[in-house]
Amino acid sequence: MMKIARLVFNPIAENTYIVWDGTGEAAVIDAGNSSDAENSALEAFIAEKGLKPVVAINTHGHFDHALGVGWLKSRYGVPFAAHSGDAFLLENAATSAGVFGVKFPEALPAIDIDLAGRRDISFGHTTLRIVPTPGHTPGHVCLFDPASRVVFTGDTLFADSIGRTDLPGGDYSWIMRSILEELLPLGGDVRVYPGHGGDTTIGREAANNPFITEVLDHDVDYR
Repeated sequence: MMKIARLVFNPIAENTYIVWDGTGEAAVIDAGNSSDAENSALEAFIAEKGLKPVVAINTHGHFDHALGVGWLKSRYGVPFAAHSGDAFLLENAATSAGVFGVKFPEALPAIDIDLAGRRDISFGHTTLRIVPTPGHTPGHVCLFDPASRVVFTGDTLFADSIGRTDLPGGDYSWIMRSILEELLPLGGDVRVYPGHGGDTTIGREAANNPFITEVLDHDVDYR
């Protein structure tokens, strides 16, 4: 069974997830560590659990989710997996970080594993299903583990909210289609681990998230 740990990093309070199974192999999802102290915290956690990182996976290309990818790749030699639809965001991550007053620690490496068109990505005995969810960004993906009934939603779906769509490449109709057609059908019991804030469930969001209920109640036409 997959195990999950969340570390909150950088000035944007981004959730970095370390996920692993009984083999000790681990994936780091949305590495947002951006300082020596945060690098040390991530390294210490990995060492304490005796883990072997084998891949860095990004749900999307915004800078706050990618600040630690270069360090992770350098420290552990892992490949970087992301959707090429967000390559333009990754290429401009340092500039975007500067707009928010955040210093990007080093040049971001190129994508090693393109998630575009892939059905899944694996580590150890765990296989994460890649769920395309454009809207917050064109190449946004969510990562679903059917065995554990959990989904990592990046900035597509939060507790009581959704990702903003007013940034370059964002589109409201896309994100609502992604949520309604790709995430809700996963099942109400599925636990949601978002890119910011606390975890929730698909069922709770279907019943209480105002961005979803206003569409389901036909108060808003998202198309």
